[in-house]
Amino acid sequence: MKQLFRILACSCFLLSLAFADGWAQSMQQAPAPLFRDPVYDGAADPVVFWNRHERQWWMFYTQRRANENTADVAYCYGNSVGIASTDDHGKSWVYRGTLDLEFERGKNTFWAPDVVYADGKYHLFLAYIKGVRNHWGGQARMAHYTSVNAWEWNFEGLLSLSSDNVIDGTLFQDNTGTWKMWYKENSQSWLAESDDLFNWTWRDKPVIADQVHEGPKVFEFKGWYWMVTDQWAGMGVYRSEDLEHWTKQEGPVLADASSRPDDTPSGAHGDVVVVGEQAYIFYFTHPGRKTHAAATLDADGKYPYAEKRSSIQVAELVVNNGKLEVKDRDQPFHFYLPDME
Repeated sequence: MKQLFRILACSCFLLSLAFADGWAQSMQQAPAPLFRDPVYDGAADPVVFWNRHERQWWMFYTQRRANENTADVAYCYGNSVGIASTDDHGKSWVYRGTLDLEFERGKNTFWAPDVVYADGKYHLFLAYIKGVRNHWGGQARMAHYTSVNAWEWNFEGLLSLSSDNVIDGTLFQDNTGTWKMWYKENSQSWLAESDDLFNWTWRDKPVIADQVHEGPKVFEFKGWYWMVTDQWAGMGVYRSEDLEHWTKQEGPVLADASSRPDDTPSGAHGDVVVVGEQAYIFYFTHPGRKTHAAATLDADGKYPYAEKRSSIQVAELVVNNGKLEVKDRDQPFHFYLPDME
């Protein structure tokens, strides 16, 4: 009888654990904001991926120096790539430091990382600008790094693309195994292709040029390929059947604020993670601005801290009648990043 009682008690305990895990997966809600950089308070341009080595979801982002008293847009230069991770499936995120990416002397600038995993290695692509500037400018090149653990990175070189002034690369592998990289040049999206992530051939004209934008992101969801672009007043949406021909969807997403803390005035330069039947869009906001691009220099040629700081947010994507939409962010929604293989 005692043995039977122990078996029943153990079974009940295991069932309670399974129920608790299922309940957590079905009930976990997204925090808002999802993440604020605790050092410079300028997290922007996030990319979220499963770190096989750490067995955690990680976020890389541009670490803008928002709380430093610098001239004009100098806070957007001299950036490192910040690291945040979650060990509770996205419920909370902790700052882990920055990547060591310098490959030449001096203090330099790194923007807008993107990460893919192939043949046992992580591949990191991001924009590199030599030095630190007070005003917009400088030659931006696409830099390539590899790593086996996402901590230590080997510099593989600067890519030869359609010009020597490109940023905001997003990568996607098509069903033939070819890697495609869309990137910003002259406020348009251009395309390059590679079989090995090292050697690239670029198209001789832009693939998305109907409206000025930056930060393209390509993903597959609900039987379609999608591209979202940062229009500086929400994100434009494009749909494709073949990754070649794109149809623009009427109206941007994330163009308006929500009632959530820091989720205003609109969403900018994001990443999309698809897990099973759900898709989440990660983006950044400028909570202290009336519009995304509206910031006012003071008499000393500096922007106030409130207008420089930025926060990372997350929202859920759905497809209704062939249209990509963001679920009502004023309402709590399911947000759970499961462990991956």
